[in-house]
Amino acid sequence: MGIFLAIGSKVWRQLAGRYYRISIKQRILFSFIVLITLSISAMGSFSYWIAAQEIEDNAYASSQETVSKTTQLLDSRLNDVALSVQSLMLSDAYRKMMLDVFSHDVSNYYVHLSDLQYVLSQATFNQPIIENVLIVTPIGDFYSTTQIRAQDNSFYGSELNDLSKEQPGGYWAKGHYDRLFTGNQRVISFVVRGIYEYPYTPISNVYIVVNIKESRIDGLLNQGGEQPGRNYYLLSGEGDAVVESRWPFRGRFPWKPVLAESGDEAAQQEHTYRYDGKEYLVNYKRSAASPDWIISGMQSRDQLLGKLQRVQRTTLYVIGVFLLTTWLISNQLTSALLKPLFKLRRLMRRVEENQLSVVYESRYDDEIAQVGFQFNRMMSEIKALIEDVKSKEEDKRHAEIRALTAQMEPHFLYNTLNTIYCKSVMGENDDVNEMILALSQMFQIGLSGGKDLISLEDELSHVRQYFAIQQKCYEDLFEYTVTVEDEELLACQIPKIMLQPVVENSIQHGFSDRSGGGRIDITVGREQGMLHISLADNGRGLDAASVKQGMNTAPLSKKGYALFNIRHRLMLYYGADARMEVDGEPGKGSRTDLWIPLWEER
Repeated sequence: MGIFLAIGSKVWRQLAGRYYRISIKQRILFSFIVLITLSISAMGSFSYWIAAQEIEDNAYASSQETVSKTTQLLDSRLNDVALSVQSLMLSDAYRKMMLDVFSHDVSNYYVHLSDLQYVLSQATFNQPIIENVLIVTPIGDFYSTTQIRAQDNSFYGSELNDLSKEQPGGYWAKGHYDRLFTGNQRVISFVVRGIYEYPYTPISNVYIVVNIKESRIDGLLNQGGEQPGRNYYLLSGEGDAVVESRWPFRGRFPWKPVLAESGDEAAQQEHTYRYDGKEYLVNYKRSAASPDWIISGMQSRDQLLGKLQRVQRTTLYVIGVFLLTTWLISNQLTSALLKPLFKLRRLMRRVEENQLSVVYESRYDDEIAQVGFQFNRMMSEIKALIEDVKSKEEDKRHAEIRALTAQMEPHFLYNTLNTIYCKSVMGENDDVNEMILALSQMFQIGLSGGKDLISLEDELSHVRQYFAIQQKCYEDLFEYTVTVEDEELLACQIPKIMLQPVVENSIQHGFSDRSGGGRIDITVGREQGMLHISLADNGRGLDAASVKQGMNTAPLSKKGYALFNIRHRLMLYYGADARMEVDGEPGKGSRTDLWIPLWEER
């Protein structure tokens, strides 16, 4: 070891002695070459590492967002299918059929089969994703006559029946070949036990099977089209394929999802995995509608970082150019070269102080001047990008507002249409006409020509139409008043569909335990230079502390979503300038107050 140290020390002294003996021009040239080589190499490597990490993180975040949105879309479709099954079990034709099932009477089989055709066709019409529906009973199977039943295969002897015994509460079965209908196509099935008298105990030997084409689920997963190096898969917690379309793996998913082990997305610490000698970024998101299902996004890291190869080549080219330039330029031009560089450096420091209006000026047209002009163009692009980012952030805010507004679905629509149908059958045509007119005017105001803001007058008209419909649906259940203390306030602009969800909560929850005597009072006035809207009812009240806590975070289910949605939209529109408060006690009614800045129509 001492010998090597002695040799190294001797070589170093010889190089140092030779360095001291050369001219200053050569030393400057040598120093420039060494410094430029090391600086550009280090900067290029560091820039490449930062860019690669940034691209990887952005791609992972983008993929995770896509996975989350895809999961929300899938859950929405699956929940819609479950709701369609519930609607089917609430139909009169289904109830009559279940009476004969309960009494083991097979004489009216074809009558029930005919009566159920409309209900089954309505289910597939409302949810086009549904391929077919089969109701399995001891007195026979019921299905749409447009489908061809595979008579040789009984549900009771199938794997679906075995799984039903393990999961009596209903379940989603992963992709399989449909043995119940002809065509032998791959489907995903939703299996649930039939209800005799809703919502009482399910009947153990009656099942409803809803089949969805596997290709339609695959279309939901990759609805944006296939992207090079990026794919999305639906798999079970054990890593098996739920949808086998485009499944590239031999057997199970090569990376057993962390979600399947812990049920916690935060437990996933790593997102880069290897398969077949390549690295992939992998995202996971568990389905809420079918908790055993997981949507996973996978993208090739090599393809993702392929564009950075140009950075590597550019770094090498820049090193070579600067070395050649340093060799050719004499030391007499050092001062002339450094002067404009110092000038450019001063400008860059001003940019660091957020002085983006700086401009590089030079009488020369040499390389440094070109760098300065590139700096000018870069500054112009930066300012344009800043404006573009501001514009996109504003567009994103408006998009989020519209998404929140669109989510305030008229949940009362089904009951309203059912009431209209019943009143029509009973010949109460005047009520039918009034309800249809009110419903039409309500949706016309709600759409508002695509505008996000409407006048307070239109918003109050919207909620009055809602009151009119609900009073027809729940006769003598409640009365209401709308008091406007200052008529000038009617011209104020507010976000649309702000009052109807609160009123709906009062009717659906506040008056759920009574048959009459309800009262809702809406008061509009000014308070401290703001529009103050108060909605109070005499219902069964609420736990104000629990409701306020739920308003701060998005609920996992639709329950409690209305108040969160309203508060969130107020924050997006007005920030801290608007506020919302909820008060009440169990058995003493509830009160919701909104304070909104006064915006008149322009």
